Amino acid sequence: MASAKQNVIVGTSGHIDHGKTSLVRALTGTDTDRWEEEKRRGITIDLGFASLDLGEDLRVGFVDVPGHERFVKNMLAGVGGIDIVLLVVAADESVMPQTREHFEICRLLGIPHGLVALTKADAVDEEILELVRLEVEEFVAGSFLDGAPLVPVSSVTGAGTEDLCQALRQVAANVEQRGHGEPLRLPVDRVFTMKGFGTVVTGTLASGQLRIEDAVEILPGRQQARVRNLEVHGESVEAALAGQRTAINLGGIAKADLARGMCLAEPRLFAPTERFDAHIELLPSAKPLKHAAPVHVHLGTAETVGKAYLLEASGRQSSLKPGASALVQLRLDHALVAVSGDRFILRQFSPLTTIAGGTVLHPHAGRHRKRDDWRPALEALREGDPATILEALCTGQAFGMAGADLTAITGRREPAWRSIAQSCKSIRVLRDKPLWVCAESRAKAAEDRLLKALAQFHKANPLESGVPVEALRSSEFSDAPEFFADHILQRLRAERKVELDGELVKSADHEIRLGSDEREAKETLIAVFAQAGLQVPLLKDLLRTLPIDSGRARRILATLLREGILVRINADLVFHSEAVDALLAQLAPMRGQLVDVGEFKALAKVSRKYAIPLLEHFDRQKVTLRDGNKRRVL
Repeated sequence: MASAKQNVIVGTSGHIDHGKTSLVRALTGTDTDRWEEEKRRGITIDLGFASLDLGEDLRVGFVDVPGHERFVKNMLAGVGGIDIVLLVVAADESVMPQTREHFEICRLLGIPHGLVALTKADAVDEEILELVRLEVEEFVAGSFLDGAPLVPVSSVTGAGTEDLCQALRQVAANVEQRGHGEPLRLPVDRVFTMKGFGTVVTGTLASGQLRIEDAVEILPGRQQARVRNLEVHGESVEAALAGQRTAINLGGIAKADLARGMCLAEPRLFAPTERFDAHIELLPSAKPLKHAAPVHVHLGTAETVGKAYLLEASGRQSSLKPGASALVQLRLDHALVAVSGDRFILRQFSPLTTIAGGTVLHPHAGRHRKRDDWRPALEALREGDPATILEALCTGQAFGMAGADLTAITGRREPAWRSIAQSCKSIRVLRDKPLWVCAESRAKAAEDRLLKALAQFHKANPLESGVPVEALRSSEFSDAPEFFADHILQRLRAERKVELDGELVKSADHEIRLGSDEREAKETLIAVFAQAGLQVPLLKDLLRTLPIDSGRARRILATLLREGILVRINADLVFHSEAVDALLAQLAPMRGQLVDVGEFKALAKVSRKYAIPLLEHFDRQKVTLRDGNKRRVL
């Protein structure tokens, strides 16, 4: 089992050469500069990782990010999964350009906890140190770092490191643990091969847990792989939990098929997206953001180019003012993985500067038309109350939603949605497993639509008993799953508003009312066929003799056929059911015997004109089976 310790991820942040890597090395003993170029140039180019035990109950994982402005995209790949930001400011330089950009990125990502380390404290006197402290406090005032611990430290002498560790413990106590019971998602930030093991990926478990031998899906490509081994902070474990820095040895996939920005996920739960709706906040320092402006999108460890469409834009020339916020739809050049609530960063297409941050609302949004009312769902997703989200999403769907779609949108498992739906009066559970839910208002509207369609049918066809169920499905619910129409019908039947007769459905108050001439025609048809036995007249000749027009005559005939009073053999031959039943009774003792046409004619006392159609009818009904020129009675 994974360690019972609290695990928090701390990301360093700050200007180039302010001592982030040196500070992590002083705290952990680990040099996070992995590449030869980093060691030669003395700056961090890519992400580095280290861990620190702060007692029996707390382990800190450090993500050391580059400070150089050319490598901000690498910084963004690491900062998305952190719980605490450690803002590093050198006492001999104070706040610098990348300090500001890194700080804004952390603020825009909604990182709730942090602290400040004043590095290189040994390089300045007390007066300068106090001045820098005041400058930093003024810089973070009103932000999530307002009032956070601010600790002078020297990576050279070690002074202040114990105070910094104590401050880390203090801040970590307020970090909310991530959901171990939610579906697995792990954004990949490193991919490499290890001799004797094979393909290894690393990342911070955003949600869920992972065990050896688990099957995983790698998105957006949907490759499948298996977990062969797991490490958390360099230690082999049987399971890794949400919030832990994890290295996963994967079987069944090559290093060449993996890259930073991909996501390990529980199979068949999540789907990649190339379009999502979001709420963004434009920095006051940014230029106005034009409608459909190209941007760089950084979400988790993924980065792609896309366009930001202002959902409330009044025209192509619309733009968002600096410091303002708005609902947008981001259309991406390459798919990535997102769920509602994920935070992301937008950078200007050129030159590359951070301009905005945002929150994913609907990760699988459609293209909005002017007449669409998309606001309620997005406002509900922004608010975050599960019952409100469920109601808003279902109200936007005419026939409801699958529980799997709710999971893909929100990252919340189907059982949780089932429980919410069952306690929500505005939601109807149409199917329990797999879950399908529908807004009560939408279900009621479907019921009303079906009743209206039945009323219109009965008015136009007063002599018809009802509508075939399949015809109703295709006319009223063609885009719905089959069980939707079944549910609506059964609900209306339970409320005694409709009646089902085999494959026919009718309004409960519908009765076939015949005029005197129609009653006469019906009685004539029954009497003629009853008296004729098996020597019936041709149907087309008989219908001409009735006292009503051919259209009404055929509708009365159809009613008699549905009621089982008459039996149609082919287009021109109809028999009374009693005559056919009597013939079947004559055949019953002959079960297993062979009968030729002549013997059948003698038995039925009919000519070949009737014998052949009757035998072909019995063949279709599995009463007889053709065997050469004879029939075997079954």
